[in-house]
Amino acid sequence: MKAKKYETMNEVAKIFCQATKEVLDASTGTSTKHSITVQKVPSIHLKPDIGCFVQFSGDYSGLMIMNYTGDAALELYRTSMMSMGFPEEELESEFTADDVVNSAGEFVNQIVGKARQLIEKNFGLHATNNQPKAITITSAINLSIATQLHRPKCRKISFRTAEGKSFYIEISLEETEFIQLFPSEVTVDDYDIDAIMSQHASNSEVDAGGSAAVDDDEMDIEAIMAQAKGE
Repeated sequence: MKAKKYETMNEVAKIFCQATKEVLDASTGTSTKHSITVQKVPSIHLKPDIGCFVQFSGDYSGLMIMNYTGDAALELYRTSMMSMGFPEEELESEFTADDVVNSAGEFVNQIVGKARQLIEKNFGLHATNNQPKAITITSAINLSIATQLHRPKCRKISFRTAEGKSFYIEISLEETEFIQLFPSEVTVDDYDIDAIMSQHASNSEVDAGGSAAVDDDEMDIEAIMAQAKGE
């Protein structure tokens, strides 16, 4: 079976984009929009008005940043709270309020969790994340992990709220390449490859009264795995 290669950084960016939209749409009951392109950037930054960041590590490692304009953060906070039944008049009206900043950080926590789930589902790779941090800032801050990633690759994706307010996610990932060895619904633990190959070899032997069997080099690994699955 031929291994399937991905443009890994772009695949990861796409997954984070999907996770961001799913989480925010579900939380706010509105429809966020994102650009159809992803930007390749040399580094990632915390930027005004609210910047959030979270580190993830494990089978793969990286850093996610989410930058909100004040208007975007306030809109997402208010719509999410109202979707939970909170009266509009009781909600904060300034993006610098603690509840707004905390809400921005909680969105990031849910997004990185969703993204990790999708990566594990699609690629069988596991990672954990620390607690996201959210702060109000007045100027851009360059951000990197203290235990530096090896030749990190960076991407930036632009989003708009339902009312057209801007926010962004920026991702830095260690230099890595995802190469898929098995279909996403199959994990290495699902099958004992050695046992399957041994069984195939046994089935392929010809006894005195048997018919000719298929030679090993006439049947590839993909066909053997399909046979083992009963397909």
